[in-house]
Amino acid sequence: MNDRLVQSQIEELERKLCAYERLIETLPFPFTFADYESGIAIEKKRGDVRPHLRTIPPSLEKEAKWQWDIDLYRDVPFEKVEAFLTPLLDLVPHHIVFVDDKGIITLCNLQAAIDTGVERDAIIGKHIRDLLKLPDELIATLESLEKGEPLYNHEVLDRFYGIVNTRFIYNDDGSIKRVISMFQSLNMMKETEKLAVAGRIAAGIAHEIRNPLTTVRGYLQLLKTELPDRIASLVERLLIPELDRANGIITDFLNIAKPADVKMETFRLHRFLRDDVGVLLQSEALLHSVNVHFDLDEQLDDYEMSGDRRQLLQVFLNLFRNAVEAKVAKTMNVTVSSRKVNHIVQLRFCDDGPGIPPSVIDHVFDPFFSTKETGTGLGLSLSKKIVELHRGTMKVQSDARGTCFLIEFPLCSQPPFLSS
Repeated sequence: MNDRLVQSQIEELERKLCAYERLIETLPFPFTFADYESGIAIEKKRGDVRPHLRTIPPSLEKEAKWQWDIDLYRDVPFEKVEAFLTPLLDLVPHHIVFVDDKGIITLCNLQAAIDTGVERDAIIGKHIRDLLKLPDELIATLESLEKGEPLYNHEVLDRFYGIVNTRFIYNDDGSIKRVISMFQSLNMMKETEKLAVAGRIAAGIAHEIRNPLTTVRGYLQLLKTELPDRIASLVERLLIPELDRANGIITDFLNIAKPADVKMETFRLHRFLRDDVGVLLQSEALLHSVNVHFDLDEQLDDYEMSGDRRQLLQVFLNLFRNAVEAKVAKTMNVTVSSRKVNHIVQLRFCDDGPGIPPSVIDHVFDPFFSTKETGTGLGLSLSKKIVELHRGTMKVQSDARGTCFLIEFPLCSQPPFLSS
């Protein structure tokens, strides 16, 4: 009976020993383990399958020591490294994309996905041309891959204006494992320079034109009572309103060129869209034969954001009026939608109008750019400035089926701090 028990225990110990041996054999990195209590040291070198055992002087006073040497490129599947790096690279405000030796995307950070308008998870495993929507010969990453040479501060002059750098990660045999591309957009710098110029122009306009306009308006108000009725009517109906319109244009331009005061408050996003934006747009829609629809993400029903309700309301009113001005004879449909995408709150304002011609779509946010005879070209510029003051971004997409303005704000559990 005792012999069978001893034999069973021996077999159990042998199974455990085999399991430990297989565990050590499958560890992909070299290590050294010194167990002073048993007087045995285990060492596994890179490239070895089986570890080496040696005896060491036993000691009950020394603790066991465990040392390892992990090479992330050689000892860990690189897909695991990319999975670890992804949330860290999502914090970088530039585009970072990893591709393999065939141009297939293996990592795409959040900024690159947002700016190119793709779903990040869906683009993994696709060719980089599917992300950039450019011919292969215009993609700097593929150029670097084909030549086998990294790019240093390579200037890109296509629709993605900026600087691109590439670096290589190699396999043990010298072949390319990954091409790491980082693209730094210079569009924001270009916009900043443009706004700086606009600010200087605005200061000149305010000084040289606004004061004379106010003086002229005042004298017209004073003199109209002494003028013949026909002339007084002309002053009242035409001249004074035109002066007021000119003054309004100057005010709008100044609002674009200089930071505005943001009166912060916290409010429910969907309540704001339904009650404030909804009521305003519905009243306007009745006058212009427009149907307004809301498609709101249930995930954001309780979401609270911080901002200036009056200014954000002005953004939606500007977008609505912009859509109405482009409206053709048929009834127009406008849809306001919200979505939670990763750590972003997306708001879309879409219409089914005739769309914006491709030749002008890149200029719709430029101050004073307008395709309408009576437009000032300031509504969309002012709307974009308001969104940026709320730490958001505003973009436009358009085709023959209509136009969609995409507004994105960072998702946060606490109201963001906004400086005026």
